[in-house]
Amino acid sequence: MLESKRVLVVVAPFYRDIADMLTQGCVDRLVEAGVEATVTEVPGALELPIAIRIADEMEGYDGYVALGCVIRGETSHYDTVSNESARGIMELGIGAGLAIGNGILTVENMEQAQVRADPLQKNKGADAADACIALMGMHDSATTRRGADRQPTFLPDSEHIQMADGDTRHV
Repeated sequence: MLESKRVLVVVAPFYRDIADMLTQGCVDRLVEAGVEATVTEVPGALELPIAIRIADEMEGYDGYVALGCVIRGETSHYDTVSNESARGIMELGIGAGLAIGNGILTVENMEQAQVRADPLQKNKGADAADACIALMGMHDSATTRRGADRQPTFLPDSEHIQMADGDTRHV
């Protein structure tokens, strides 16, 4: 099933060495899973959700992975970039139902970034690919269930619900 999937990996290469390691780990994992991966770049982490939104409107990939790195500095810019890039990705995932693996590292220093990005160490690029793959699978499962004219999965199979307080209610 994954063989027919297309994933766009969007990379913010502000820290080129870190971005390259994240990309390597991510693409290797996607290819290993049989997914067709395309890589594109944007200037920085704030542009990642915007690029994903544009790509989804233009191309309609099955999934997306956002990769980048934000290292704390002397100003509050770190907080803005970290929070807003994460918020933008979450809004696309929740609001638009996109399968997005978030591989934006938010770290205190370059050493932390290197350990997390390195495919031979923490391999967070591969982790982001795994998240995207899992979300695509959930999306496929939900689509299949809806197509089978089934009740939503959060409802019980019977007409009665056992409440936490012991009461039984009819639905």
